[in-house]
Amino acid sequence: MVGWTKVLHDVALVAPTETTVLVCGETGTGKELVARAIHSESPRRKGPFVPVNCGLLSGDLIASELFGHEKGAFTGAVEQRVGRVEQAAGGTLFLDEIGDLQADLQVRLLRFLQEREFERVGGIRSIRGDVRVVAATNRELERLRSEGRFRNDLYFRLNVFPIRVPPLRERREEIAPLLKVFVERYSRKVGKRFATIDRQTILRCEEYPWPGNVRELENLVERSVILCPEPVFFLNPFAQGEATAPGSAHTTLDALVRAHIVRALKLCDGRIYGSDGAARLLGLKPSTLQSKLKRLGIDRGSLS
Repeated sequence: MVGWTKVLHDVALVAPTETTVLVCGETGTGKELVARAIHSESPRRKGPFVPVNCGLLSGDLIASELFGHEKGAFTGAVEQRVGRVEQAAGGTLFLDEIGDLQADLQVRLLRFLQEREFERVGGIRSIRGDVRVVAATNRELERLRSEGRFRNDLYFRLNVFPIRVPPLRERREEIAPLLKVFVERYSRKVGKRFATIDRQTILRCEEYPWPGNVRELENLVERSVILCPEPVFFLNPFAQGEATAPGSAHTTLDALVRAHIVRALKLCDGRIYGSDGAARLLGLKPSTLQSKLKRLGIDRGSLS
């Protein structure tokens, strides 16, 4: 088994258990989606799914976010606060970006995973935490361990059942179905209806390495749906900028940009300016569009 099929197989195996899961993969591959799938297929599905991004907060803030705090525990703690562990009682606690967790918090989390008990920041009473833990990271925890930046004992507590989410470039057979799903999703949102997807768009998407993975594809489709005229969907190279639009080489990208501009001009009967002009359709300033026409050698007079 390869790609998403292997991920789904692993989810089906581990979801019915109480086992701690570590989801690994590049940014944008869908690690939280995997964590939610584990939760939804588990006996805890009726309980809450509570995500925490360990990379966004530091010091007492992340400790308070996870375990809560007592009134007066630190400056600004004007009342008692319940943390995410208590909020997730009976459900699943999702610890995203676990590789960014600071050393002191690694100790606290290890103790919780071992004993399933914790104290709020500034508190002395032990509280029982009834949660299933799923962690995720886009970092190489093995390397962080070797550098002394991630605890060995915490790593082994988290890495009971690892699931690797492969990058989109290793799942090329899934690109066309994903493209279709995203086009349908975002066209409904903006009230458009596309009869088909341009074949060249599909081919370019399958060739492109997608460094931002599924998230990059989804974001590009969302913007292109807004800019693309019906009834045939094609990727708008201006939705992300020429430097990052799908294309294996600059000449390929120029061909994509040129074809897109020509389509827009034909739909607008060669007009550039105004509410019904090609510049507005493409989301460009008229002066920018004119400079692109000159650079790409597009003659509006030859389009009629």
